[in-house]
Amino acid sequence: MRLRQPMPEISGATEWLNGEVSREQLVGKKPALIHFWSISCHLCKVAMPMVNELRDTYEDKLNVMAVHMPRSEHDMKMDEIKQAAAEHQISQPIFIDDELKLTDAFENQYVPAYYLFDKNGLLRHFQAGGSGMKMLEKRLVRLIDEIENSD
Repeated sequence: MRLRQPMPEISGATEWLNGEVSREQLVGKKPALIHFWSISCHLCKVAMPMVNELRDTYEDKLNVMAVHMPRSEHDMKMDEIKQAAAEHQISQPIFIDDELKLTDAFENQYVPAYYLFDKNGLLRHFQAGGSGMKMLEKRLVRLIDEIENSD
C-alpha cells in the first residue's frame, strides 16, 4: 500500500478472535492501527507489549485491530494462535488470515507490520519490523492532534 491510499475492506477472515470489526467501525472518528503478526515471529512477540501499550494509552483515541498472518502451515493452528494471543494479552479483535486475503489487500509482506490510518481511513504511516515503535507513536500523536485541533 502507498501512503494516502484508503484502507481496504476488512473481509475474508478465516476466523475472528476477540470480536469482529468492519472498515466502517475502524474509520470515521479516530485513527486506526492495524498490525500484522504471526505466532512463529519472534519480533512480533517482542514488540507486542509496545503495541498493547499504545492500545491502552490511547484507548479512547485509537482503534486497534490485529491480523494474524501465517508464515507456514504450522502458523494455522487455531489453538496455538489463541494461546499466543492470551499469553501476549492481545485483547483487540484479531483477524485470522489463513487464506492471506487481507494480507494481499494490504500488499503486506512482513511481520510485524504496522499500518496507521487517519480518521478518514487513509494510510498515513507504514512500518515493518520490531523496532521503531517511538516513530509509530509519534505519527499516532500527530494524527490525534490533527483531529483535536480541527474540532
